[in-house]
Amino acid sequence: MSRTRDGLALRSLASRKGRGTWQFKAESFSATAAGEEHGFSELYHHRRLALVRLALLLVDDLPTAEDVVQDAFAALLHRHGRRLSGLDDPEAYLRTSVVNSARSVLRRRRTARAYIPERQHHVPSADQSVLLAETHQEVINALQHLTRRQREVLVLRYWSDLTEAQIADTLGVSRGTVKSTANRALNALGRQLEISR
Repeated sequence: MSRTRDGLALRSLASRKGRGTWQFKAESFSATAAGEEHGFSELYHHRRLALVRLALLLVDDLPTAEDVVQDAFAALLHRHGRRLSGLDDPEAYLRTSVVNSARSVLRRRRTARAYIPERQHHVPSADQSVLLAETHQEVINALQHLTRRQREVLVLRYWSDLTEAQIADTLGVSRGTVKSTANRALNALGRQLEISR
């Protein structure tokens, strides 16, 4: 599968709309709203679901993804208050917090798995089919075989629709690293999808 088709498959996941499905491109939370009385509440209502979906792709576990996002919002509230004073871009703060928390979760899992034998795979919950349609499940499965940074770059680029500069800022790397990582990740994703067929 070509790099372009891989990117389009991920982008189609991000833009699915309709009955019984979800929409990723939630309306953006402006910095103006951050200064309003209910800035935090509006931010929570506008961005929580998109952030849970982002975390779900990174940690591959819905309850953990929800915990990661809840912790990010709790830290934001604790640090900046309900009016989000002193914060220029609350969305970027939350995105970075979610990515960093997901990394911590994966590190803890890796450590635990080194000492605890792996259990049998659990049966997916009934509502998982609502979140991920079968037609896109193979892309999601292939993502899990990429390195952590490759997965983060692809998810932030095609799922969250961020620019290279935003991704570089979120991950704390240079734009060149984002470009090269995305290129290697798309190649690896294509190979993985070919193997799975």
